Amino acid sequence: MSSIIQVTNVSKNYRSHQVLKNIDLTVNKKEIYGLLGPSGAGKTTLVKMIAGIETPTSGSINVLDSSMPNLHTMTHIGFMAQSDALYGELSGKENLEFFSSIYSLKGQKQKDRINQVSELVKLSNFLQKPVNQYSGGMKRRLSLAAALLHEPKILILDEPTVGIDPVLRQSIWDELYKLSKSGTTILVTTHVMDEAEKCGQLGMLRDGKVIASGSPKELKDNTSSASIEEAFLYYGGVHHEN
Repeated sequence: MSSIIQVTNVSKNYRSHQVLKNIDLTVNKKEIYGLLGPSGAGKTTLVKMIAGIETPTSGSINVLDSSMPNLHTMTHIGFMAQSDALYGELSGKENLEFFSSIYSLKGQKQKDRINQVSELVKLSNFLQKPVNQYSGGMKRRLSLAAALLHEPKILILDEPTVGIDPVLRQSIWDELYKLSKSGTTILVTTHVMDEAEKCGQLGMLRDGKVIASGSPKELKDNTSSASIEEAFLYYGGVHHEN
């Protein structure tokens, strides 16, 4: 399998505080790779570096055969941040028009993509409403729609389903499966155990270190665990160095 994302021995410090320590990570084409860990484990910092928004203190990050950060490569990435970067006074449609113009989508192509992504996140009926009248879940869905507009090769989603009701969460996951089947590589962060089970591969992150990685099944089998939660506690409790 060809690796699309390669993180090699990456550390990140903010002044004297070390947020990430010697991270190694490989994400292959069409994979849904989950980063699982509690708040403060370093997940957001790691995905921001992979997206090219931040730079590592040491080590290297390679995405689509380019060393990150790389402006051209960043145009092939759809990034959905944990806090919604939306314009509250604009309508949902105006937000999507704004983001699609950043991605150089124009005319009919722009209209078509806005319709497609709005349909996908079930927001078509709410596009005329100002975003400051949206619920938290609707804002998350609009952020996801914005990240999908330019049909990126890589989709990086930081806690994408926080505040979204279970039925819609399932439909978003169904879409992620479809996207990965059609060739999109997806990197998703989560602290929700049942969501981690939905990923093809998982990296468990704790205190800035990868404590284990593999498929959910492998991680459970290797620890004789009935659930991902049990496996996470096992890996987190046994302080071995990998």
